Amino acid sequence: MSRISDLRCHELFEPCPDTVRDLMQKCRALGKPMPCAIVIGCAPVVIYTGPQKLPVTLDEITVAGGAAGEPIRTAKCVTVDLEVPADAEIVIEGLIDSDLLEPEGPFGESNGYVALEDYNMIMQVTAITHRRKPVFASILSQVTPSESSVIKKVAYEPAFLAHLRDQLAIKGIRRVVMHEPLSNIRPIIFLQFASDTPRTEVWRGMQGAAAKQADCGKIVIAVSEDIDPSNTDAVLWSLAYRSNPVEDVHIEPYRTRGHAPKTGPQALDSTMLIDATLKHAMSPLALPSREYMERAQTIWKELGLPALTVRPPWHGYSLGDWNDTWDQFARNAVAGEWRKNGANTVARRRDGLIPETPVRNVEEREKPRD
Repeated sequence: MSRISDLRCHELFEPCPDTVRDLMQKCRALGKPMPCAIVIGCAPVVIYTGPQKLPVTLDEITVAGGAAGEPIRTAKCVTVDLEVPADAEIVIEGLIDSDLLEPEGPFGESNGYVALEDYNMIMQVTAITHRRKPVFASILSQVTPSESSVIKKVAYEPAFLAHLRDQLAIKGIRRVVMHEPLSNIRPIIFLQFASDTPRTEVWRGMQGAAAKQADCGKIVIAVSEDIDPSNTDAVLWSLAYRSNPVEDVHIEPYRTRGHAPKTGPQALDSTMLIDATLKHAMSPLALPSREYMERAQTIWKELGLPALTVRPPWHGYSLGDWNDTWDQFARNAVAGEWRKNGANTVARRRDGLIPETPVRNVEEREKPRD
């Protein structure tokens, strides 16, 4: 029997650490080791299902079979009473000591920091089985984006959306985007809402997203449907000009630190909810309208210039605060009829004002009252 002391049992069981700890405690109470089988290389649907946060009573292999449209073939292990995917490339069987722990690390973690030494489980290898010409399948983890974070992201986002829309019946929820680069998808969540969503529903949605999973939603930001939540620059733009921190930011205490670095004070964390949605009419986005930007794209391609990567917002659009006079100004400018615009503004000159006084404030006061 060979002893593998540097197997990263922490990483192997990271998707369900509480469940594994419970099983280990039961084995410890019985004075028995915990049987284990490590599968290296299996069907993509099994790899995809493995790291998902499923209820303790729900078997991942069953879910994988549902996703595949047919049962996943399994086979009994040789030395432990467990079943594994029958088409696995390599299976390492063994027993995890339910009492002794051994220092593990340091190693890179998905939160972007190096995890220092922790005591973790020891596995005694009892058998290694494999295909005739096995392929050792591995993934890159640690700093995100990574293969492991992509696997989580494509499942977590629709799961959170379904939770808000179907379980909590949040009105107006459109999309859930979990920020991936460096932050590792869990701490920062962006919610997109329809423009006419009541503020009570926006706040209920943010609270629901922050509470769904203990290690997800430390920071939740809500935006309106004209903001692409997968474009962090657009989210920050909305945050800068559509939120007032004294009214639109709420801090909730007593949050677990979740998947955070273990250096420094290990106090409880907190949650920050920010409503960066559009709360009143605003002036249009300061870009040419869609027809002109599409024409510019056509010219760009005709000139053989490098391909463009277009991300919203990429053209101007109305946000409700606009009138026919200003629209006519724009049409005159496009037509080269600047004199018409000049004649209009000269006729509306006023004295006794300070620069940058809003024109409509003055002209509305001058309108005859009924």
